[in-house]
Amino acid sequence: MTLITMTTFLSLDGVMQAPGGPTEDPSDGFQHGGWLVPFADADMGAAISEIFDKASAFLLGRRTYDIFAGHWPRITDPNDLVATKLNTLPKYIVSRTLREPRWAGSSVLQRDLKTEVAALKARHTGEVQVHGSCGLAQALIQQDLVDEYRLLVFPVMLGSGRRLFGPGTGPAPMALIDSRRTSTGALINTYRRNGAFQVGSFQLS
Repeated sequence: MTLITMTTFLSLDGVMQAPGGPTEDPSDGFQHGGWLVPFADADMGAAISEIFDKASAFLLGRRTYDIFAGHWPRITDPNDLVATKLNTLPKYIVSRTLREPRWAGSSVLQRDLKTEVAALKARHTGEVQVHGSCGLAQALIQQDLVDEYRLLVFPVMLGSGRRLFGPGTGPAPMALIDSRRTSTGALINTYRRNGAFQVGSFQLS
């Protein structure tokens, strides 16, 4: 079965913007770029390698694609699993403006998102992975197209920045299928959809 999986670095208050460096994404005046770096450790690295090992293709937004395309082709170590996967596997970019992507194995999706996701799931086995890509991530969430979430939550609050679960996110119960803790206190939680949304009441009748 092919899965659309989403891997996202989050602050404790849900911010996903620019975890890797000050210049990664300063849009909207964001001043906390690089907030993840002090918490990176071997446990996180092992978890990321484990996730990338499952990839059969990548689905990326334009901003994340540009960041990745500027970095990963320069990493040529065959023992670097993340670089090898990103440099060799198909990469699909959701963009209205990108016309001729230069990174090998890249192509731009042209149809509506639901149709493209269905086509990707028919074309690939294993996982089609989404990394970063805030705008794309929110669109996928709003259309209920994500099969599995891998949320790496770091013990820091930012107070501002783009959040993964923004306006338009619908109610959806989730099942926690895996959880682990890194040496720096980050939680790596994996969730899948768990049936229909329900409500109840503790009020006395």
